Amino acid sequence: MGILEKIAEIEREISRTQKNKATEYHLGLLKAKLAKYRVQLLEPTKGSGVKGEGFDVMKSGDARVALIGFPSVGKSTLLNKLTKTHSEAGAYEFTTLTCIPGKIEYNGANIQLLDLPGIIEGAAQGKGRGRQVIAVARTADLIVMMLDATKSSQQRILLERELESVGIRLNRGKPNVYFKVKTGGGISFNATVKLTHLNEKMVYHILHDYKIFNAEVLVREDITVDEFIDVVLGNRKYIKCLYVYNKIDSITLEELDKLARTPNTIVISCEMDLNLDYLVDQVWRHLNLLRVYTKKRGEYPDFEGGLIVRKGASVEHVCHAVHRSLANEFRYALVWGTSTKHNPQRVGLSHIVDNDDVIQVVKKK
Repeated sequence: MGILEKIAEIEREISRTQKNKATEYHLGLLKAKLAKYRVQLLEPTKGSGVKGEGFDVMKSGDARVALIGFPSVGKSTLLNKLTKTHSEAGAYEFTTLTCIPGKIEYNGANIQLLDLPGIIEGAAQGKGRGRQVIAVARTADLIVMMLDATKSSQQRILLERELESVGIRLNRGKPNVYFKVKTGGGISFNATVKLTHLNEKMVYHILHDYKIFNAEVLVREDITVDEFIDVVLGNRKYIKCLYVYNKIDSITLEELDKLARTPNTIVISCEMDLNLDYLVDQVWRHLNLLRVYTKKRGEYPDFEGGLIVRKGASVEHVCHAVHRSLANEFRYALVWGTSTKHNPQRVGLSHIVDNDDVIQVVKKK
């Protein structure tokens, strides 16, 4: 029996099993097996197969955004509208057959936008180049899920399921669990909160299923079985996602209002250029990018250039962005902006910068 057949059999058993307290333990073990088979499915098979055409593109710019969606929802049209790149767009499905990169210039940042081929149901198993599309999506800092406003909500559920099955977790944080595999001493399990979905017996069996017999587990939040399996596997990607509904010019105002009020959702029309500026602004915000400016002693700040850093970046990150040796020669920095109590404030390497801060670095003599 192949891996695909084993996955299908476990999925059938999960759907047949009633969900209650008595079957919780059995379902947990089935989910652990399912996750293990899905990891094996994603691993490249050994053998001398014919080498295919390269699919991934080199990462460039300050951040990477992946456009994912079913065929013919307007991904290529959006890329053409937002960037100077031309991607073939047509009124038929599968117009785009490979990964086409473009560049959005916004607030001084260069954001790489990838137009990926449309994926179909069963993409996680490799149908329609789906495995390559999803592999590129795992490298993105943000996923823009393109959806057709004229079609049912099932399209979003199907796409989320495909991404979920290959270890991409959308708009979710990493579970607050300390997990470390040891060389001896058995399994140590502790929880600082009351657990409603997980217990010690289930943790032991899941770890034994993955051939882990010595480990330390400390659970700091009420997690589910699926989330614990994610922690054990350690290869999950937690990526922010924007749901973008195209073709809003073809639906009623009531339907438009309902879609627009959904969390992490933006409604646009590529055909009529509606709401595209707001989409770019939301991409910038969801990427958590900041722009800071540098200043030389006795001179005005350089407001033309600016450096792009991530939210939560420190003065040390800014030093590395200027030059890799600057942090070693660092004495102190003067910062003007919203991250300080007074302007200017003398700070060290660990000071966290804010958007539009001005920084002057003083080096050792």
